[in-house]
Amino acid sequence: HKLHRHLQNLHWKISVEFEGYRMCICHLPCRLVKPNLVGDQTFSKMGAHYHCIICSATIARRTDMIGHINRHVNKGETESRFITAPAPKSSHEVLKESDTDVQVLPNYSTPQKTDSYFNPKMKLNRQLIFCALAVLAEERKPIECLDAFGATGIMGLQWAKHLRSSVKVTINDCNENSVTMIQENCHLNKMKVKLNAKEEDNDEALGGGEQNTDTIEVTKMDANVIMHMRSFDFIHLDPFGTSVNYLDSAFRNVRNLGIVSLTSTDISSLYAKAQHVALRHYGCNIVRTEYYKELAARIVIAAVARAAARCNKGIEVLLAVALEHFVLVVVRVLRGPSPADDSAKKVRYLIHCQWCEERIFQKESNMVEENPYQQLPCDCHGSMPGKTAVVLGPLWSGALFNTGFLRRMLFEAVQYGLDETQPLLKTLVCEAECTTLKNFSTHSPYDENKQEECGVYIKTPDTSAESCVLHGKKNNEVVRNAAKRQKSDNSAEHPAFYYNIHRHSIKGMNMPKLNKFLNYLSEAGYRVSRTHFDPMGVRTNAPLAQFKTILVKYSTPTYTGGQAEGPLHLTEDVHMGDQVPAAADGSLKRWW
Repeated sequence: HKLHRHLQNLHWKISVEFEGYRMCICHLPCRLVKPNLVGDQTFSKMGAHYHCIICSATIARRTDMIGHINRHVNKGETESRFITAPAPKSSHEVLKESDTDVQVLPNYSTPQKTDSYFNPKMKLNRQLIFCALAVLAEERKPIECLDAFGATGIMGLQWAKHLRSSVKVTINDCNENSVTMIQENCHLNKMKVKLNAKEEDNDEALGGGEQNTDTIEVTKMDANVIMHMRSFDFIHLDPFGTSVNYLDSAFRNVRNLGIVSLTSTDISSLYAKAQHVALRHYGCNIVRTEYYKELAARIVIAAVARAAARCNKGIEVLLAVALEHFVLVVVRVLRGPSPADDSAKKVRYLIHCQWCEERIFQKESNMVEENPYQQLPCDCHGSMPGKTAVVLGPLWSGALFNTGFLRRMLFEAVQYGLDETQPLLKTLVCEAECTTLKNFSTHSPYDENKQEECGVYIKTPDTSAESCVLHGKKNNEVVRNAAKRQKSDNSAEHPAFYYNIHRHSIKGMNMPKLNKFLNYLSEAGYRVSRTHFDPMGVRTNAPLAQFKTILVKYSTPTYTGGQAEGPLHLTEDVHMGDQVPAAADGSLKRWW
C-alpha cells in the first residue's frame, strides 16, 4: 500500500508519457548538480532527473523533458530507436527436503511478502510430525490425514511420498495462489491431484486402481469449514501465529483414538514477552520464569484439553516440544465424557515463588485456601516482606510425554533415515522416563525380545491408549484401563518442570559439570534427567532445598588472591557448621 501510494503521488503524477510508456523521475546518482560552496567545504548533492528512452539524455525539469521528446518526434527520430525487452518471468526456486522437491516463490521465508510461506528452519518440526503420523499408520491402514494450512504443500507431500498407500492425504489452504502452488508441487513430485470426487473417478477409469496410491486431494476452503464437514484420523494445524481459533473445529469430527497435532509460533505471548496477548488468546496469567518454555507447552495443552472437553473428548498427551521458534503439541483423542472429565481435572493453577523459583500446582479443591503460601515447600513468605508468590495459569498439570509412543517415533525416524530428529527423540525418551542417557536402552518396540502381558510391556510398563492400540485391545477397554492406570500410578510420570543449574549457582563457587551433577542427584536417590527445554536444565523430583544442598556440596570455591582467609576464620567456619563446601571426595577444600 505504501509503495502504491508512493508511485501514484510521486512517480506516476510527474512522469512523462510517450507512446504508451512512462518515464518516471529518477533519484539515483546518475546526474550530479553543481557543487555548493559552504565555507571551505564543497558539497555535491544528487538531483532528480528524467532519462530519455530515445537518446539516453538526462534532463532535470519535466517541461524540458516534454520539449525534448517533441523535438525527437518532429525530427522523426523515434522510429526503431529503442527496443523494450520484456521482463523475464520470475523463475520459481526449487528446494529439496527429505527427498521431496518443492518450488517456492521469491521471499518464500518472509510471510508478509509471499502467499506460499516456506520456513526451512521448521524442518525438525516437520520430521517430528511425520514420525507421529508414521506411528499412527502402523496401527491402522489406511488413515485419512489433513494438512489444514498447506502453503507450499511440503508436509503433505512428504506424508504421501514416504507412507504411500498407508495414508490418504488432504492438503488444504484458503489462498488461491497457494492452492495453485500446491498443485504444481504435486506434479513436480509425480503425484496425481484430486480436486473433487468426479476427477478421482475419471482417473481411476483411465489408469486403473493403482493410481490411488499417489493421489493427493487439494482443497481450497477455510480450515474450520473442512474440519466441520469431514472426519479425519490425523489433523495437523500450523497457522501463522496461534492455533486456538481452530481447536473447536479440529476436535468436532476427529475420529476416536486419532491424533491432533498443532504448531504454535506465537512465542512472544507464550514465552511471556507479551503477557496481555497470552491472557487474550489462552486465558492464562503468566510471568517470565526459568522454566518458561515448559510453561508455554502447558499453556497450549490446557487450551487443547478445554477445547476437547467441550466436544466430550479427552486427550492423552503424546509429545510436547518447545524450541526457539515454535511450540509443538501432539495429542491422542479419547472419545467419551469420562476421559473428557479426567482431562479437564488436569487443568489447574500453579503457585510460583518469585524469590526462590519454587513452584507447585494447587490442590484440587473447591474450598478457598486461607493461606495458599502453605502449599509451597519454601518459607520465603515468612522470611521475606510482602507478597512473594504469584498464581499462574490455568495450565496442564499432567504428563507431557508418552514413553511408548516416543520409542516408536524413534524407531520410525531410524527406519526413514531422519538423522536430525533422532538426537532430540532420544532426549525426549530419557526425559519421559526421567533417566540419564547412559541408561537409555535402544531396543525396538516392534522387536520379539520384549514380553507382553495383557497388552503391557514388562520392560517398560505402559498401559496408555497408544500402547493398548498396538496390541489390539478394544477402544472402550483402552480408555477404561488407561484411566485406571493414571489414577492408580501417578508417581510413574516424570516430574513437572525443571531447574536451571545456573539460576541456582552460588556466587564465588565453581559448579560441577552438568553430567556429574546428574550422577550426584541420582546417587542421592532422586529421579533425574536432562530436558530439551533448556540445555542447562535438570528435571528431577528432588525438592529445591535438596537440589541446592547437593549443588553446594559438590561446588568448589573460586580461588582469588584478594579473598584469601586465614586459618583462624577457617577453624571458626568449620566449628560453626557446614559453611565450607566439600569436594567430590568429601574432603574440605583449603581456603588459603
